[in-house]
Amino acid sequence: MPAPAPASLGEMATPGSAEPVVTVEAPAKLTLTLRVTGVRPDGYHLLDAEMVTLDLADTLEFGPGDGLEVSGDDAAQTLAGSDNLVCQALMAVGRRAEVRLEKRIPTGAGLGGGSADAAAVLRWAGVSDLDVAARLGADVPFCLVGGRARVTGVGEQVEPLPFEDVAGRAHTLLTPPFRVLTPLVYRTWDRLGGPTADGPNDLEPAALVLEPRLAEWRDRLGDATGQKPVLAGSGGTWFVPGAYPGDGRRVVRIAR
Repeated sequence: MPAPAPASLGEMATPGSAEPVVTVEAPAKLTLTLRVTGVRPDGYHLLDAEMVTLDLADTLEFGPGDGLEVSGDDAAQTLAGSDNLVCQALMAVGRRAEVRLEKRIPTGAGLGGGSADAAAVLRWAGVSDLDVAARLGADVPFCLVGGRARVTGVGEQVEPLPFEDVAGRAHTLLTPPFRVLTPLVYRTWDRLGGPTADGPNDLEPAALVLEPRLAEWRDRLGDATGQKPVLAGSGGTWFVPGAYPGDGRRVVRIAR
């Protein structure tokens, strides 16, 4: 459904005091494969990716009022104020709420944490328009649809894929203690002449040039599992299929 026109905070209607608190889960996404297929004249990159929803999720509580409170292990790394995608999503749908966000998805890790939170706002507001989602960020349309899908264009084209093939499949994640900024990874990819990767993620070479410390974390996961890790999206999380708990690693499963 189309979203209402964006409104300023002063123009938004305040929910009634009797409005109940609503809890919405915001699941992380994992990009299993990512090819950069081109660049539009406006500078946006065209993708062909396979994404899945994980059982790792943030939680958002929506209640009467206005404001955003962030808690959880990664709260200190989460952008506050109008730069937060929760606030931007509320503006995009012309709503206001007192939002309590519990962060479990690491920030700047390539797992779509901010995009998942924005998609949760859209679901709470009853907005399913992928164009509205795409204006908030390239990963927001998939996070709004969820499951398993082929994602193309600049992220706005989401084609569901059979879920039963991957349901419950385990992956092990290792996230370094530093952020990798997506815009900088794409700029580095452009500067390097648009390299393709030997593995399934074309952004890996650019991410490693931008942030050489990623190689240490890749090798740490590879040595522990005996498998070749893949970078999740623009980074910095590395993942391998299968369950290998321990030493800072997180085992997750593909969820609806």
